[in-house]
Amino acid sequence: MIGTAGASGFQIREQSAKVLGNATAGSAAAAEDVSFMAYNPASIGRLEGTQITGAISYIDPSFTLEDAQASTVLGTPIGGFEDDGGVSKFVPSIIAKWRLNERVDLGLGVYAPWGLATEYDRGWIGRYHALESSLETIDINPVISFKPMPSLTLAAGMVAQYAHAKLSSTIDFGTIGAVNHVPGAIPGSQDGYVKVSGDDWALGYTLGVLYELSPRTRVGVGYRSRVSHTLEGDADFHYDPFGVGRAISRASGVFTDTGATADVATPAVVTAGVYHELNDRWALMAGLEWTHWSEFEQFAVKFKDNTPANKTTENWENTLMGSVGVNFRASNQWMLRGGLGYDQSPVSDFHYRTPRIPDQDRKWWSLGATYAPTRHFDITAAWVHLFIADAAIDQHATPTNENASRGSLLGRYEGHANIFSVQGAYQF
Repeated sequence: MIGTAGASGFQIREQSAKVLGNATAGSAAAAEDVSFMAYNPASIGRLEGTQITGAISYIDPSFTLEDAQASTVLGTPIGGFEDDGGVSKFVPSIIAKWRLNERVDLGLGVYAPWGLATEYDRGWIGRYHALESSLETIDINPVISFKPMPSLTLAAGMVAQYAHAKLSSTIDFGTIGAVNHVPGAIPGSQDGYVKVSGDDWALGYTLGVLYELSPRTRVGVGYRSRVSHTLEGDADFHYDPFGVGRAISRASGVFTDTGATADVATPAVVTAGVYHELNDRWALMAGLEWTHWSEFEQFAVKFKDNTPANKTTENWENTLMGSVGVNFRASNQWMLRGGLGYDQSPVSDFHYRTPRIPDQDRKWWSLGATYAPTRHFDITAAWVHLFIADAAIDQHATPTNENASRGSLLGRYEGHANIFSVQGAYQF
């Protein structure tokens, strides 16, 4: 799953092709089918009968570091090539709902609202900062909605969230050895490797409200809670072929295969939207989404042996995404979609931008179309292009900071992404 491409931070919004076709505008209010439950659980209260949707999105990003410079903490230049860290991935989702009676509906969704994937070759210039970075989540989200009055729907749901993470990087045993006076150590020339993986289950919840101001106008708000994880797994170390890493490990007991833990939380999200039908052919919508990223101040992997924790300061800020969209019903069978959006990055400063998440503000342009061959079935296709602003990176190393063993890395990221999504919806 790819949050760095599909949305700011490590957020994923690709649960509905209809929503993507409108650049997420009106995702909390449109309630066109059960896929909108992923953005506002109260959406299911507006839908008749039993429905099921399935969607799959293909995210194709590019994040290339340009004008890169790197050096060890001792000032030795680090050789290597510039690289594109983007990784293409498929993101599936499936959501269903059942009507118990005129006031109560039940929903169940399985999808991935969070994820991250970047990957670089081992010879790239920033290899001591990052190679592979992966966060995959799966949410199982049962929901119940209730209508206290015909125009108002309230909803709540539980989230059982599974998270699995993998991180890897090259280790500069040459510089570590030189700092510790290991004979034969050459900075930047004796590379080892570490890979850390872990997983966890945790619980959260969703809330929603949908209010119909008139048969043609509705507003909605959805809330997704913070989910806190303690990922537990293993760290695998590989020494350089010159013996420097092994000598350091034997002398100090560090850099040995061991257990590892890391605390990570998926943040709270508030999604608000409005949907208005001008007439039988045209509809306008708008949306605003707030994400509580400011709790992501630091990411640290803690090892169960005496290897020091691997820490990265993040200092992220809360973000807003705003979008507008339009639907045009060309016929009884065809609906055309479009949207524009602006998505803020949580990265507060270029000093906190890292190769693992080279995030920056982005603009959304989207198009989509829905074809309904029968009253019970429709299929939607959507395309989104993300214009990602250039993003400077300045990771500076000193003998006492967290980059002491990684070195300094400076440059400028250039990025863009395309998202292609297909969805089918069936009403029984």
